[in-house]
Amino acid sequence: MPRSTPWLLVALLGIVALLNYLDRQVIFSLLPLLRSDLQLTDPQLGLLGAIFLWVYSLCSLFAGWTAQRFGHRKVILLSLCAWSAVTALTGLSIGFATLSATRAAMGITEAFYIPAALALVTAAHSERHRSLAVSLHQSGIYFGILLGGGPGAYAGQQIGWRNIFFVLGAIGVVYAAVLFQALPKVDTVQSAKPPKYLKATKDIFQSRGFWPMFLIFAAISFANWMVATWMPLYLYDRFQFNLQNAGLSATIFTQVSGLLGMMLGGWMADTLSRTNPRGRITTQSLGLLLAAVFMILTGVVTTAPILLAALFVFSFGRGIYDCNVMPVLCDVVDEDQRSTAYSLLNFAGTFVGGLAAYGAGALRSVIGLDGALLGAGVIILLSALLLAGIPTPARQPHLTVE
Repeated sequence: MPRSTPWLLVALLGIVALLNYLDRQVIFSLLPLLRSDLQLTDPQLGLLGAIFLWVYSLCSLFAGWTAQRFGHRKVILLSLCAWSAVTALTGLSIGFATLSATRAAMGITEAFYIPAALALVTAAHSERHRSLAVSLHQSGIYFGILLGGGPGAYAGQQIGWRNIFFVLGAIGVVYAAVLFQALPKVDTVQSAKPPKYLKATKDIFQSRGFWPMFLIFAAISFANWMVATWMPLYLYDRFQFNLQNAGLSATIFTQVSGLLGMMLGGWMADTLSRTNPRGRITTQSLGLLLAAVFMILTGVVTTAPILLAALFVFSFGRGIYDCNVMPVLCDVVDEDQRSTAYSLLNFAGTFVGGLAAYGAGALRSVIGLDGALLGAGVIILLSALLLAGIPTPARQPHLTVE
Protein backbone atom coordinates (compact mmCIF):
# COMPACT_ATOMS: atom_id res chain seq x y z
CA MET A 1 0.00 0.00 0.00
CA PRO A 2 1.50 3.41 -0.94
CA ARG A 3 2.25 5.49 2.13
CA SER A 4 0.42 8.46 0.60
CA THR A 5 -2.89 6.62 0.20
CA PRO A 6 -4.23 7.18 3.75
CA TRP A 7 -3.46 10.90 3.46
CA LEU A 8 -5.12 11.08 0.04
CA LEU A 9 -8.21 9.62 1.70
CA VAL A 10 -8.10 12.38 4.32
CA ALA A 11 -7.72 15.09 1.66
CA LEU A 12 -10.62 13.85 -0.46
CA LEU A 13 -12.95 13.43 2.50
CA GLY A 14 -11.85 16.75 3.96
CA ILE A 15 -13.44 18.46 0.95
CA VAL A 16 -16.65 16.50 1.52
CA ALA A 17 -16.62 17.62 5.17
CA LEU A 18 -16.23 21.21 3.96
CA LEU A 19 -19.27 20.89 1.70
CA ASN A 20 -21.23 19.14 4.43
CA TYR A 21 -20.91 22.08 6.82
CA LEU A 22 -20.94 24.84 4.23
CA ASP A 23 -24.29 23.66 2.89
CA ARG A 24 -25.85 23.43 6.35
CA GLN A 25 -24.23 26.56 7.82
CA VAL A 26 -24.63 29.19 5.10
CA ILE A 27 -28.33 29.63 5.86
CA PHE A 28 -27.52 31.19 9.25
CA SER A 29 -25.55 34.01 7.64
CA LEU A 30 -28.51 34.60 5.33
CA LEU A 31 -31.11 34.80 8.13
CA PRO A 32 -31.61 38.59 7.83
CA LEU A 33 -32.33 38.18 4.09
CA LEU A 34 -34.68 35.24 4.71
CA ARG A 35 -36.43 37.12 7.51
CA SER A 36 -37.11 40.03 5.20
CA ASP A 37 -37.90 38.16 1.98
CA LEU A 38 -40.07 35.39 3.45
CA GLN A 39 -41.51 37.41 6.37
CA LEU A 40 -40.17 35.09 9.08
CA THR A 41 -40.28 35.71 12.84
CA ASP A 42 -37.43 35.15 15.32
CA PRO A 43 -39.01 31.96 16.74
CA GLN A 44 -39.38 30.66 13.18
CA LEU A 45 -35.72 31.42 12.47
CA GLY A 46 -34.75 29.49 15.57
CA LEU A 47 -37.04 26.64 14.57
CA LEU A 48 -35.26 26.33 11.20
CA GLY A 49 -32.07 25.46 13.03
CA ALA A 50 -33.88 23.16 15.44
CA ILE A 51 -35.70 21.25 12.69
CA PHE A 52 -32.44 20.44 10.94
CA LEU A 53 -30.73 19.37 14.14
CA TRP A 54 -33.57 17.26 15.51
CA VAL A 55 -34.09 15.39 12.23
CA TYR A 56 -30.32 15.01 11.90
CA SER A 57 -30.12 13.63 15.44
CA LEU A 58 -32.84 11.03 14.85
CA CYS A 59 -31.19 9.84 11.64
CA SER A 60 -27.84 9.75 13.42
CA LEU A 61 -29.18 6.97 15.60
CA PHE A 62 -29.01 4.68 12.56
CA ALA A 63 -26.37 6.38 10.40
CA GLY A 64 -23.29 4.59 11.70
CA TRP A 65 -24.98 1.20 11.81
CA THR A 66 -26.19 1.70 8.24
CA ALA A 67 -22.64 2.43 7.09
CA GLN A 68 -21.36 -0.65 8.91
CA ARG A 69 -24.11 -2.76 7.38
CA PHE A 70 -24.04 -1.54 3.76
CA GLY A 71 -20.54 -0.10 3.34
CA HIS A 72 -18.94 3.15 4.43
CA ARG A 73 -17.81 4.23 0.97
CA LYS A 74 -21.23 3.69 -0.58
CA VAL A 75 -22.99 5.62 2.19
CA ILE A 76 -20.58 8.56 1.83
CA LEU A 77 -21.21 8.89 -1.91
CA LEU A 78 -24.99 8.57 -1.64
CA SER A 79 -25.13 11.03 1.23
CA LEU A 80 -23.13 13.65 -0.69
CA CYS A 81 -25.36 13.35 -3.77
CA ALA A 82 -28.56 13.52 -1.75
CA TRP A 83 -27.74 16.53 0.41
CA SER A 84 -26.40 18.43 -2.61
CA ALA A 85 -29.74 17.95 -4.38
CA VAL A 86 -31.57 19.15 -1.26
CA THR A 87 -29.30 22.20 -1.07
CA ALA A 88 -30.31 23.17 -4.60
CA LEU A 89 -34.00 22.66 -3.76
CA THR A 90 -33.65 25.04 -0.80
CA GLY A 91 -33.30 27.87 -3.30
CA LEU A 92 -36.88 27.20 -4.45
CA SER A 93 -38.42 27.79 -0.99
CA ILE A 94 -41.39 30.17 -0.94
CA GLY A 95 -42.18 30.33 2.76
CA PHE A 96 -41.58 28.87 6.19
CA ALA A 97 -43.26 25.54 5.38
CA THR A 98 -41.17 24.77 2.29
CA LEU A 99 -37.98 26.06 3.93
CA SER A 100 -38.66 23.83 6.93
CA ALA A 101 -39.17 20.84 4.64
CA THR A 102 -35.80 21.35 2.97
CA ARG A 103 -34.07 21.77 6.33
CA ALA A 104 -35.60 18.49 7.48
CA ALA A 105 -34.46 16.79 4.26
CA MET A 106 -30.99 18.25 4.78
CA GLY A 107 -30.91 16.70 8.23
CA ILE A 108 -31.81 13.29 6.83
CA THR A 109 -29.27 13.29 4.02
CA GLU A 110 -26.30 14.84 5.87
CA ALA A 111 -26.55 12.66 8.98
CA PHE A 112 -24.99 9.64 7.29
CA TYR A 113 -21.69 11.24 6.27
CA ILE A 114 -19.61 12.00 9.38
CA PRO A 115 -19.78 8.59 11.14
CA ALA A 116 -18.89 6.74 7.93
CA ALA A 117 -16.08 9.15 7.04
CA LEU A 118 -14.44 9.08 10.46
CA ALA A 119 -14.60 5.28 10.50
CA LEU A 120 -12.66 5.21 7.22
CA VAL A 121 -10.11 7.79 8.37
CA THR A 122 -9.35 6.01 11.65
CA ALA A 123 -9.25 2.65 9.88
CA ALA A 124 -6.61 3.90 7.48
CA HIS A 125 -4.29 5.41 10.10
CA SER A 126 -2.34 3.82 12.92
CA GLU A 127 -2.40 4.89 16.56
CA ARG A 128 0.72 6.95 15.92
CA HIS A 129 -0.99 9.47 13.61
CA ARG A 130 -4.68 8.93 14.28
CA SER A 131 -5.45 12.26 16.00
CA LEU A 132 -3.59 14.25 13.35
CA ALA A 133 -5.46 12.46 10.55
CA VAL A 134 -8.81 13.16 12.20
CA SER A 135 -7.87 16.80 12.84
CA LEU A 136 -6.99 17.28 9.16
CA HIS A 137 -10.30 15.78 8.08
CA GLN A 138 -12.22 17.83 10.62
CA SER A 139 -10.48 20.99 9.42
CA GLY A 140 -12.78 20.75 6.40
CA ILE A 141 -15.69 21.32 8.79
CA TYR A 142 -14.14 24.54 10.05
CA PHE A 143 -13.40 25.79 6.54
CA GLY A 144 -17.00 25.01 5.57
CA ILE A 145 -18.39 27.02 8.47
CA LEU A 146 -15.93 29.82 7.74
CA LEU A 147 -16.97 30.03 4.08
CA GLY A 148 -20.61 29.93 5.11
CA GLY A 149 -20.09 33.00 7.28
CA GLY A 150 -18.76 36.25 5.81
CA PRO A 151 -18.27 34.96 2.24
CA GLY A 152 -21.74 33.40 2.30
CA ALA A 153 -23.34 36.61 3.52
CA TYR A 154 -21.43 38.67 0.94
CA ALA A 155 -22.42 36.33 -1.88
CA GLY A 156 -26.02 36.46 -0.69
CA GLN A 157 -26.00 40.25 -0.95
CA GLN A 158 -24.47 40.12 -4.43
CA ILE A 159 -26.40 37.35 -6.20
CA GLY A 160 -29.32 36.64 -3.86
CA TRP A 161 -29.85 33.90 -1.29
CA ARG A 162 -31.60 31.57 -3.75
CA ASN A 163 -28.65 31.47 -6.15
CA ILE A 164 -26.31 30.61 -3.29
CA PHE A 165 -28.16 27.34 -2.73
CA PHE A 166 -28.34 26.56 -6.45
CA VAL A 167 -24.57 26.98 -6.88
CA LEU A 168 -23.64 24.95 -3.78
CA GLY A 169 -25.92 22.10 -4.80
CA ALA A 170 -24.35 21.91 -8.27
CA ILE A 171 -20.82 21.87 -6.79
CA GLY A 172 -21.70 18.94 -4.54
CA VAL A 173 -23.12 16.82 -7.35
CA VAL A 174 -20.06 17.41 -9.53
CA TYR A 175 -17.67 16.55 -6.70
CA ALA A 176 -19.59 13.34 -5.97
CA ALA A 177 -18.80 12.19 -9.51
CA VAL A 178 -15.12 12.96 -8.95
CA LEU A 179 -15.11 11.17 -5.61
CA PHE A 180 -16.69 8.06 -7.09
CA GLN A 181 -13.55 7.57 -9.18
CA ALA A 182 -10.89 8.85 -6.78
CA LEU A 183 -11.87 7.68 -3.29
CA PRO A 184 -9.63 4.79 -2.11
CA LYS A 185 -11.28 1.65 -0.79
CA VAL A 186 -10.72 0.92 2.89
CA ASP A 187 -10.88 -2.50 4.54
CA THR A 188 -13.23 -2.19 7.52
CA VAL A 189 -14.24 -4.89 9.96
CA GLN A 190 -17.18 -6.78 8.50
CA SER A 191 -18.93 -9.40 10.58
CA ALA A 192 -20.27 -12.47 8.79
CA LYS A 193 -23.60 -11.64 10.36
CA PRO A 194 -23.79 -7.97 11.48
CA PRO A 195 -25.53 -7.55 14.86
CA LYS A 196 -29.02 -6.19 15.03
CA TYR A 197 -29.23 -2.47 15.70
CA LEU A 198 -30.55 -2.71 19.26
CA LYS A 199 -27.93 -5.25 20.27
CA ALA A 200 -25.13 -3.17 18.72
CA THR A 201 -26.32 -0.08 20.58
CA LYS A 202 -26.63 -1.96 23.87
CA ASP A 203 -23.11 -3.32 23.54
CA ILE A 204 -21.72 0.17 22.92
CA PHE A 205 -23.40 1.70 25.97
CA GLN A 206 -22.02 -1.15 28.06
CA SER A 207 -18.47 -0.26 27.00
CA ARG A 208 -16.48 1.30 29.82
CA GLY A 209 -16.16 5.02 29.24
CA PHE A 210 -18.81 5.52 26.57
CA TRP A 211 -21.41 7.16 28.84
CA PRO A 212 -19.07 10.01 29.91
CA MET A 213 -18.15 10.59 26.26
CA PHE A 214 -21.83 10.68 25.33
CA LEU A 215 -22.70 13.34 27.94
CA ILE A 216 -19.60 15.47 27.32
CA PHE A 217 -20.20 15.51 23.57
CA ALA A 218 -23.77 16.69 24.18
CA ALA A 219 -22.57 19.51 26.45
CA ILE A 220 -20.00 20.94 24.04
CA SER A 221 -22.45 20.60 21.14
CA PHE A 222 -25.01 22.67 23.05
CA ALA A 223 -22.60 25.60 23.10
CA ASN A 224 -21.34 25.02 19.54
CA TRP A 225 -24.79 25.20 17.98
CA MET A 226 -25.88 28.17 20.05
CA VAL A 227 -22.92 30.13 18.72
CA ALA A 228 -23.29 28.82 15.15
CA THR A 229 -27.01 29.59 14.97
CA TRP A 230 -27.38 32.89 16.78
CA MET A 231 -24.06 34.73 16.93
CA PRO A 232 -24.37 36.43 13.48
CA LEU A 233 -27.81 37.79 14.35
CA TYR A 234 -26.65 38.69 17.89
CA LEU A 235 -23.82 40.84 16.49
CA TYR A 236 -26.20 42.31 13.89
CA ASP A 237 -28.87 43.31 16.41
CA ARG A 238 -26.93 44.16 19.59
CA PHE A 239 -23.67 45.63 18.28
CA GLN A 240 -25.03 47.09 15.01
CA PHE A 241 -22.70 45.10 12.74
CA ASN A 242 -23.78 45.09 9.11
CA LEU A 243 -24.85 41.79 7.56
CA GLN A 244 -21.50 40.92 6.02
CA ASN A 245 -19.43 41.86 9.08
CA ALA A 246 -21.79 40.01 11.43
CA GLY A 247 -21.49 36.80 9.43
CA LEU A 248 -17.72 37.17 9.02
CA SER A 249 -17.02 38.08 12.65
CA ALA A 250 -19.18 35.30 14.04
CA THR A 251 -17.30 32.72 12.00
CA ILE A 252 -13.72 33.86 11.41
CA PHE A 253 -12.88 34.21 15.10
CA THR A 254 -14.36 30.82 15.90
CA GLN A 255 -13.26 28.83 12.87
CA VAL A 256 -9.68 30.09 12.55
CA SER A 257 -9.04 29.51 16.24
CA GLY A 258 -10.80 26.15 16.03
CA LEU A 259 -8.47 25.11 13.21
CA LEU A 260 -5.45 26.14 15.25
CA GLY A 261 -6.79 24.22 18.23
CA MET A 262 -7.36 21.12 16.11
CA MET A 263 -3.85 21.15 14.67
CA LEU A 264 -2.28 21.63 18.10
CA GLY A 265 -4.64 19.14 19.72
CA GLY A 266 -3.97 16.46 17.10
CA TRP A 267 -0.20 16.81 17.37
CA MET A 268 -0.25 17.03 21.17
CA ALA A 269 -2.51 14.00 21.62
CA ASP A 270 -0.48 11.83 19.23
CA THR A 271 2.72 12.86 21.02
CA LEU A 272 1.46 12.33 24.56
CA SER A 273 -0.27 9.05 23.76
CA ARG A 274 3.01 7.45 22.69
CA THR A 275 4.20 7.45 26.31
CA ASN A 276 0.95 7.90 28.25
CA PRO A 277 -2.20 5.84 27.55
CA ARG A 278 -4.30 8.77 28.83
CA GLY A 279 -2.56 11.28 26.57
CA ARG A 280 -5.61 11.92 24.39
CA ILE A 281 -7.96 12.22 27.36
CA THR A 282 -5.54 14.65 29.04
CA THR A 283 -5.44 16.74 25.86
CA GLN A 284 -9.23 16.79 25.70
CA SER A 285 -9.42 17.91 29.34
CA LEU A 286 -7.26 20.94 28.59
CA GLY A 287 -9.44 21.83 25.62
CA LEU A 288 -12.66 21.55 27.61
CA LEU A 289 -11.39 23.71 30.45
CA LEU A 290 -10.35 26.46 28.04
CA ALA A 291 -13.69 26.26 26.24
CA ALA A 292 -15.67 26.41 29.47
CA VAL A 293 -13.91 29.41 31.01
CA PHE A 294 -14.13 31.55 27.89
CA MET A 295 -17.68 30.54 27.05
CA ILE A 296 -18.64 31.84 30.49
CA LEU A 297 -16.79 35.06 29.66
CA THR A 298 -18.84 35.56 26.47
CA GLY A 299 -21.95 35.70 28.64
CA VAL A 300 -20.74 38.55 30.86
CA VAL A 301 -18.85 40.94 28.55
CA THR A 302 -20.52 44.06 27.15
CA THR A 303 -18.17 45.10 24.34
CA ALA A 304 -17.77 43.47 20.95
CA PRO A 305 -13.93 43.22 20.90
CA ILE A 306 -13.81 41.34 24.22
CA LEU A 307 -16.69 39.12 23.12
CA LEU A 308 -14.86 38.18 19.93
CA ALA A 309 -11.63 37.53 21.85
CA ALA A 310 -13.50 35.21 24.23
CA LEU A 311 -15.06 33.40 21.26
CA PHE A 312 -11.57 32.94 19.81
CA VAL A 313 -10.25 31.15 22.90
CA PHE A 314 -13.47 29.16 23.37
CA SER A 315 -13.18 27.80 19.85
CA PHE A 316 -9.47 27.09 20.30
CA GLY A 317 -10.29 24.85 23.25
CA ARG A 318 -13.18 23.30 21.37
CA GLY A 319 -10.84 22.41 18.50
CA ILE A 320 -8.45 20.65 20.89
CA TYR A 321 -11.37 18.61 22.17
CA ASP A 322 -13.01 17.90 18.79
CA CYS A 323 -10.07 16.32 17.02
CA ASN A 324 -9.68 13.68 19.73
CA VAL A 325 -13.28 12.49 19.99
CA MET A 326 -13.03 9.71 17.41
CA PRO A 327 -9.47 8.64 18.38
CA VAL A 328 -10.56 8.26 22.02
CA LEU A 329 -13.68 6.45 20.86
CA CYS A 330 -11.46 4.00 18.97
CA ASP A 331 -9.91 3.05 22.32
CA VAL A 332 -13.25 2.79 24.13
CA VAL A 333 -15.29 0.61 21.74
CA ASP A 334 -14.47 -2.35 19.51
CA GLU A 335 -13.28 -1.86 15.94
CA ASP A 336 -16.57 -2.92 14.37
CA GLN A 337 -18.54 -0.48 16.55
CA ARG A 338 -16.80 2.79 15.67
CA SER A 339 -19.19 4.27 13.12
CA THR A 340 -22.24 3.21 15.13
CA ALA A 341 -20.79 4.62 18.35
CA TYR A 342 -19.93 7.94 16.73
CA SER A 343 -23.40 8.20 15.26
CA LEU A 344 -24.78 7.89 18.81
CA LEU A 345 -22.57 10.80 19.85
CA ASN A 346 -23.87 12.74 16.85
CA PHE A 347 -27.40 12.01 17.98
CA ALA A 348 -26.72 13.44 21.44
CA GLY A 349 -24.90 16.48 20.07
CA THR A 350 -27.42 17.49 17.46
CA PHE A 351 -30.45 16.81 19.65
CA VAL A 352 -29.27 19.19 22.36
CA GLY A 353 -28.03 21.49 19.59
CA GLY A 354 -31.61 21.74 18.38
CA LEU A 355 -32.66 22.64 21.90
CA ALA A 356 -30.00 25.34 21.97
CA ALA A 357 -30.99 26.73 18.56
CA TYR A 358 -34.71 26.90 19.29
CA GLY A 359 -34.48 27.58 23.01
CA ALA A 360 -32.18 30.57 22.61
CA GLY A 361 -34.52 32.07 20.03
CA ALA A 362 -37.60 31.51 22.17
CA LEU A 363 -35.94 32.83 25.35
CA ARG A 364 -34.18 35.88 23.91
CA SER A 365 -36.69 38.18 25.56
CA VAL A 366 -36.37 36.38 28.92
CA ILE A 367 -32.67 35.82 29.64
CA GLY A 368 -31.07 37.09 26.44
CA LEU A 369 -28.39 35.34 24.44
CA ASP A 370 -25.77 36.48 26.96
CA GLY A 371 -27.54 34.54 29.70
CA ALA A 372 -27.75 31.47 27.49
CA LEU A 373 -24.02 31.68 26.70
CA LEU A 374 -23.21 31.91 30.40
CA GLY A 375 -25.31 28.84 31.15
CA ALA A 376 -23.65 26.89 28.34
CA GLY A 377 -20.21 27.69 29.78
CA VAL A 378 -21.20 26.35 33.19
CA ILE A 379 -22.50 23.14 31.58
CA ILE A 380 -19.18 22.62 29.76
CA LEU A 381 -17.24 23.21 32.97
CA LEU A 382 -19.26 20.59 34.81
CA SER A 383 -18.99 18.13 31.93
CA ALA A 384 -15.20 18.39 31.97
CA LEU A 385 -15.27 16.61 35.33
CA LEU A 386 -16.80 13.57 33.63
CA LEU A 387 -13.54 12.95 31.80
CA ALA A 388 -12.25 11.47 35.04
CA GLY A 389 -14.76 8.67 34.55
CA ILE A 390 -13.22 7.50 31.28
CA PRO A 391 -10.92 4.54 32.04
CA THR A 392 -7.39 4.24 30.74
CA PRO A 393 -7.89 3.05 27.14
CA ALA A 394 -6.62 -0.19 25.72
CA ARG A 395 -4.72 -0.08 22.45
CA GLN A 396 -6.42 -1.40 19.32
CA PRO A 397 -4.82 -2.09 15.92
CA HIS A 398 -5.71 -0.11 12.84
CA LEU A 399 -7.08 -1.48 9.60
CA THR A 400 -5.79 -1.08 6.08
CA VAL A 401 -6.36 0.75 2.81
CA GLU A 402 -6.40 -1.22 -0.40
